Amino acid sequence: MDGDNRPTARLLALVNQKGGCGKTTTAVNLAACLAVNKRRVLLIDLDPQANATVSLGVDPGRLTRTIYQVLVDDSMDDGTGLDLTSVIVPSNVPNLDVAPSSIDLAAAELELSARLGREKSLRKKIMPVRDRYDYVIIDTPPSLGLLTLNALVACEEVIIPIQTHYYALLGMRQLLRTLKVVREEVGHQIEIAGVVPTMYDARTSISKEIIHGIREYFGDKVFASAIHFNIKLVESSMAGVPVFVHMRTSRGAQEYMSLAKEVMALEQKTRSAAART
Repeated sequence: MDGDNRPTARLLALVNQKGGCGKTTTAVNLAACLAVNKRRVLLIDLDPQANATVSLGVDPGRLTRTIYQVLVDDSMDDGTGLDLTSVIVPSNVPNLDVAPSSIDLAAAELELSARLGREKSLRKKIMPVRDRYDYVIIDTPPSLGLLTLNALVACEEVIIPIQTHYYALLGMRQLLRTLKVVREEVGHQIEIAGVVPTMYDARTSISKEIIHGIREYFGDKVFASAIHFNIKLVESSMAGVPVFVHMRTSRGAQEYMSLAKEVMALEQKTRSAAART
């Protein structure tokens, strides 16, 4: 809640500096399943590859403004500039809006690097629209650079997708150190909402061993919903629609719906705890 007690969006960043872990797939399909459950959702695509944008039926090549212009057009002394609402577009899923990305975003880290308070640029842009949504989900690039730092400072919680393959847990210490820096040096409290095992293949012993290791490492932060490798997830991305729209009876669709219900249950638990205090 904000100071005026208006309900405000839960702010979640999908983060993993390792590419190929299903981060964008999870961001898109979690957002879509929350929207199917009649939650108002904004997905902010902070990855210059713009895969989340394309996966929700938006063509970056047809846009004149994206999240790039929002981040860099902030040169006024009072911190104003292009607002987030000017680039938000509807997706191909009801209740789900997109703040789209484009390849131009690759230049944002350089342009922001000399700016005071550069790690807070995105947060300032999100705050005015926060009360319009139930969830704001940010898809981040596969790095721990300035764009990801902006996402971490803008959000209150992170969801970490981890591929159930060898070396998957390598690099987690670096990510956890980054979260510690955000808390201690930037002064922004951010927590792990949950960890999502992705690309799980129950037929292989290594996948079982890795998922066991993930649960040992993160304990009760690991969601019960593990996302199996499913060709329908690949097909839906190629078709530019979330898997629940592409084939709602597929295993991938059902697993992401299960994950969305876990996320909503966490939200209800948080609100109930806040109401008792």
